[in-house]
Amino acid sequence: MRSIMFQGCTSDAGKSFLVALVCRGLVNRAIDVVPFKAQNMSNNAAVTADGKEMGRAQWLQAIAAKLKPNVSMNPILLKPSNDTFSQVIVNGEVDSDIGVLPWRERRQHLWPHVKAALSQLGHHHTMIIEGAGSPAEVNLRNSDIVNMAVALETNADVYIVADINRGGAYAHLLGTYMCLSSQEQSLIKGFVLNRFRGDESLLAPANEWIEQKTGIAVVAVIPELSHQLPEEDQFHHQSSFTGTAINIGLIGYPWASNLDEFDALFAEPGVHVIPILNATDLSQLDALILPGSKNSGASLAHLKMTGLDRLIIDFASSGKPILGVCGGLQILGKEILDPHQIEDGDHQGLNLISITTELKQQKVKQQSTVSTEFGFEVTGYEIHCGISSPLANDLVKHTGSLGWRQRNISGTYLHNVLMNTQYRQQFLAALGWQGRCQDWDKLIDNQLDTLSAQPAVSRLIDTLLQQ
Repeated sequence: MRSIMFQGCTSDAGKSFLVALVCRGLVNRAIDVVPFKAQNMSNNAAVTADGKEMGRAQWLQAIAAKLKPNVSMNPILLKPSNDTFSQVIVNGEVDSDIGVLPWRERRQHLWPHVKAALSQLGHHHTMIIEGAGSPAEVNLRNSDIVNMAVALETNADVYIVADINRGGAYAHLLGTYMCLSSQEQSLIKGFVLNRFRGDESLLAPANEWIEQKTGIAVVAVIPELSHQLPEEDQFHHQSSFTGTAINIGLIGYPWASNLDEFDALFAEPGVHVIPILNATDLSQLDALILPGSKNSGASLAHLKMTGLDRLIIDFASSGKPILGVCGGLQILGKEILDPHQIEDGDHQGLNLISITTELKQQKVKQQSTVSTEFGFEVTGYEIHCGISSPLANDLVKHTGSLGWRQRNISGTYLHNVLMNTQYRQQFLAALGWQGRCQDWDKLIDNQLDTLSAQPAVSRLIDTLLQQ
């Protein structure tokens, strides 16, 4: 079957976004497609129905393709827990042996898994493939399993994406092209300029220049598109305090994970979710959220180093609600014990909720449906090594066996709890919000349809089909 691949001049060029839109656009034209990314580095992970981990970006792309997410779409997932170490997930399961190998020695162990996934998917679908970072990282080319190695294996039609909003896009395109071998260059069918703002006619001289230099044309100029689709591993929403809105602080710390699960809050009108990255006045906020973390101990140490720990404790004393999700729950507790040195050693928590957490060698990974203290069920997923135990009698079961509430402090191991419309409605109404929550799944599905039909995206899809 045919393969179409999007590679980038840089990380965050918009590859994941474009693959999702292309998948939905082609499916809506009755073409059977499947997304694929050989190796993703991200702490935004999802859990499949069979209890396997995969990248959230490929999860969204699977939804865009109207397929059930499967780890074959992302056979290798790297989850960074410090600057020099990432947990390695192979076919949805932690592989500790590969995780301790030097980077350049991993290819021989990982490439067979990539080829197996490609073979499985390619027999049944047109593959829409995403690269990682840039194929021009010359120091990593010999160990490549995600960019041109995949393109060559599948004989893919390759499109190089540049974020023109950053500046220097044509230099990025030319430089990327020049770093490739002649065989790799022959696979490139076009350049894509992403996130353009302005008069597109002004690009004509530069488009002619790059085609003269490379023989490759700019086949699409995608404008800066406003959207609510999830992004990877960043506080991509920029909100600030507004006196007329409900203001919720989202605490940022190193190794924060699964940040996209709070996107549904950002989308509600009259709700501002404000990333809190440094010590700042929290007193005017209506609520605080502590997200998950791939390294709860290191994230906790960051809070103490910056003074955010004292500010969170002061906020708790005001009686306003604080919600911790997974690693955030652990940080709110009395202590995090790490006897197996899974993360960052033992740490004393913020002691705002009477639980103690011990990190276990066996990771819990599953989709879950649980009852809440409010009388309705919520669905989500779990990814955690920590097992938390209550230390006091006044804790209320918050989400069944997955969380607790003590006075104004709540915590849960259930990721995506705020994606549940009924729970999000209750959470916001308790803060004084007067709105009515949207169905997040329907909103995302409508966004995929709308964005994939945007004229520039539609023209790109026409080009893909013609080549």
